[in-house]
Amino acid sequence: MTDFLLRRRATLDPPRFQGWGRTRHYFEGWYFKVVVPEHELAYAFIPGISYDRAGQGHAFLQVLNGVAATSEYHEYRTEQFQPAPDRFYLQLGPHTFATDRLVIDLPDLQLDLSLEGVTGWPASARAPGVMGWYGYVPGMQCYHGLVSFHHRTLGSIRVGHATYDASSGLGYTEKDWGTGFPEAWIWTQSNHLSNTDRPASLMASVASIPWLGSSFTGFLCTFFLEGELHVFTTWAGAQVQVFLEEAEQAVRLVFTKEEWKLTLVGHPAPGGQLASPISGAMTGKINESLRGEVEVLLERGGGEVYRGVAGWAGLEVSDNARGVLG
Repeated sequence: MTDFLLRRRATLDPPRFQGWGRTRHYFEGWYFKVVVPEHELAYAFIPGISYDRAGQGHAFLQVLNGVAATSEYHEYRTEQFQPAPDRFYLQLGPHTFATDRLVIDLPDLQLDLSLEGVTGWPASARAPGVMGWYGYVPGMQCYHGLVSFHHRTLGSIRVGHATYDASSGLGYTEKDWGTGFPEAWIWTQSNHLSNTDRPASLMASVASIPWLGSSFTGFLCTFFLEGELHVFTTWAGAQVQVFLEEAEQAVRLVFTKEEWKLTLVGHPAPGGQLASPISGAMTGKINESLRGEVEVLLERGGGEVYRGVAGWAGLEVSDNARGVLG
């Protein structure tokens, strides 16, 4: 099958590899979050591939340790990056990544996990992914996909000489691809929300999006609560307000859509430095914590539907977010 046909089919299935035949000015990466509060373990694993404008490329695995607030960057040859053509499945050196599987084999860190109860985006022709119809627009700087809002982890995690049962853990998986990250962005995610009886997941992203020689503030927000998915996005006609509170180093996001209102107040924690793509090359830097907290208030018609705190939250605020988004 030609690269063109592979890319065309992948458009309808954002979790799978999108970059067939692209070897210049391109990046693609997935984000696997694994949190096991019982053992005080929190990790993000980011496999991907990167090509700069000149075509120099490499594959990589970034590892963020949310408890230690440290990060690692492991580089691999491009030929060690081996995606499946018909589904999301990636072999990267000794590591395996899939919708329902995660295997990490590093000298001091090994994971062998099955991901159970995967909750994916409810795909439709109008919205094959969380970007809605924007996912069909060619030439955007960065595309975003949701692989799983929420799942359980079954298996083991070995850290040094200690082995932990991961069966009480929760996970989340998303991805990005394109030519680079936005000029400015805010992102947060958590699966650990108080005052809930069923699996829950919160994700919010606000960014400056280049568009026809100018830019606009684009955003994606999904709140999976008590079996119902609440979606606040640019393409679905929602609105957002951004407030960056310098004194408290907090970020406040207020999403509205018709009679619904979702207010998030994120409080950062110490984190690690991750590489981010600029013109395809992994030369940018962003600090991400996995121990943040987000105050959450969901209202409908002025009445309170949910109030709680999202713990073990991933939180990123780019250095220039205050000037561009705030």
